[in-house]
Amino acid sequence: MTHKHDTVHKQACCALEEKKANKAEEDAGCCSSHSESENHDEEDHNHSNGSESTFRMFLPSIISFIGLLIALLFDNYVPQSWFTGWIRIVWYVIAYIPVGFPVLKEAYESIRKGAVFSEFFLMGIATLGAFGIGQYAEGVAVMLFYAIGELFQMLAVRRAKSNIKSLLDQRPDVANVIEGVNIFSKKASEVTIGEIIELKPGEKLALDGKLLSDYATFNTAALTGESKPDTKSKGETILAGMINLNTISQVEVTTAFTDSKLSKILEMVQEASAKKAPTELFIRKFAKIYTPIVVYLAIAICVLPMVFIDNYIFKDWLYRALVFLVISCPCALVISIPLGYFGGIGAASKNGILFKGSTFLDIIASVKVVVFDKTGTLTKGVFKVQKVVAVGISETDLVKYTAAIETKSTHPVGSAIIEFAKDHTKATIVTEVKEIAGLGLKGFVDGKEILVGNAKLMQNYNVAYDTEIDTIPFTIILVAVNQKYAGYFIIADELKEDAKEAIQSLHKLNVETIMLSGDNQSIVSVVAKELNIDQAFGNLLPENKVEKLEALLKQNISVAFVGDGVNDAPVIALANVGIAMGGLGSDATIETADVVIQNDQPTKIFTAINIGKKTKQIVWQNIFLAFTVKLIVLVMGAGGLATMWEAVFADVGVALLAILNAVRIQRIKF
Repeated sequence: MTHKHDTVHKQACCALEEKKANKAEEDAGCCSSHSESENHDEEDHNHSNGSESTFRMFLPSIISFIGLLIALLFDNYVPQSWFTGWIRIVWYVIAYIPVGFPVLKEAYESIRKGAVFSEFFLMGIATLGAFGIGQYAEGVAVMLFYAIGELFQMLAVRRAKSNIKSLLDQRPDVANVIEGVNIFSKKASEVTIGEIIELKPGEKLALDGKLLSDYATFNTAALTGESKPDTKSKGETILAGMINLNTISQVEVTTAFTDSKLSKILEMVQEASAKKAPTELFIRKFAKIYTPIVVYLAIAICVLPMVFIDNYIFKDWLYRALVFLVISCPCALVISIPLGYFGGIGAASKNGILFKGSTFLDIIASVKVVVFDKTGTLTKGVFKVQKVVAVGISETDLVKYTAAIETKSTHPVGSAIIEFAKDHTKATIVTEVKEIAGLGLKGFVDGKEILVGNAKLMQNYNVAYDTEIDTIPFTIILVAVNQKYAGYFIIADELKEDAKEAIQSLHKLNVETIMLSGDNQSIVSVVAKELNIDQAFGNLLPENKVEKLEALLKQNISVAFVGDGVNDAPVIALANVGIAMGGLGSDATIETADVVIQNDQPTKIFTAINIGKKTKQIVWQNIFLAFTVKLIVLVMGAGGLATMWEAVFADVGVALLAILNAVRIQRIKF
């Protein structure tokens, strides 16, 4: 057992270190080429903080719009003799400054940092060029609509972040600590392990702990995404972020503030937004190549006709070039695509699913096989007595003797029998208990010799029993009293309530399901048959699970592995998408995984795949929309068939449509 545990521990540690190294390498690769531009992009589209009012945000655009509207009235509907010459130019300049100056400033900052061909540069030269050829109204209008588009993008990003922000707000900063007969408010970060917190109805728990009160009911939505109250009993684990619903409770702190489940969730979600999907990275790289090309094409549109056209008019061809520049701005792609992925991460967190980066939204959408661990993943991981059969003695005595001797053991099966027996062991005298390795226990209860264990134990002591018991595909505990067979217990792990539904849902997506377990093949086969799992393999050591997964990966199909124990960490690290059950899962498994299911429900795997598919669909819809419209209007602009107004639609209009499509994912119920 020791050797096996060491092997598993080493595999888990190696897998975790390899996963960290791979992710660090991936991030470093991205950061080296994109860090400056991506950070700048973040600044570009986040000009205001969350506290700034919407009216204040839109005030410059409102001033510019009023100035433009009055100028258009003077130019076309209310002719004025004085609205000419330098007065007219100054008026349009004043209307331009509120929306134009911030963009020109950003263009200057981008150039100073080495990023010449930014969207700000494109909009700046296009609108200033319009002023240069006397198209003042169009110059102001293009910049105004661009500014309004930017504001709508900002609002959309805020909305996309709202789910994650609400998650961040779930962690209280203060806890009420009991010291003797007094209660003191204390910063949560200063509360130490072992201190006792008093939690009033309606209050959120600031740190993980153990419930000292007899029972309490909690709202666990911050961690699981489920609004259904969860009643906990004395001694059960309570996690930070849970809200006490009905009675004053006392909780003993078991984890430091920074190590709580909620703190880890917040850290993972914040890191997730910084990790880019391949599609997102491709679009950013593409924009860096695409933008300089269109600038040079615009110059060519303005200058080259001079060589080939006799009646060349510089002003007309410059106008076409400026229209071309406005259309070419890659804003719709650069913003709507990350926003789509961010919306997917937010929608997932709202459903109690944590993606550690947008790249895994892409990968999980194409998963063809989901491989499950059994215990703790599809089952509850809690052994319970399913049946008791007494032979020659009463069932009460059988339970009493067996539970009494099992009090001297730490085996999970023994714990199940003790839990089943409840208080039957209090009046018994237990002596001379010894553990027989791999077989069971021998001892005396109230003077009677008791044997508790497997069939081999009975055979070793020549105790005859009904051999049909050997065909039962569950854990069987046989009992003998004074060398005479006295009956047996059937011990089994319970299936999770939604396990069958989870498998059915995956089959509807044409996803194959496989179960890998260390349990006996007979038990694994029964569970697989009950859940309708496609393939099931038992009697597997952790290294055997790795071999099975490697065989699947050689078929060049996308594979997800779902597990919860430390022995699952190597397989989770190896899979295309590693999914951990976050409620009961080990820290090594959760840290190694790419996706974490907070409430341990297998049906959330189906939800995660659906969110990945919908996110990918929306992202590609935006790419197709932006490219199609821009290509059409670019051709029209080069041919002189499109004005600045069509250009504004091709840029700002398409960006807004793409953004509205991206935020749609947050309204979808999964």
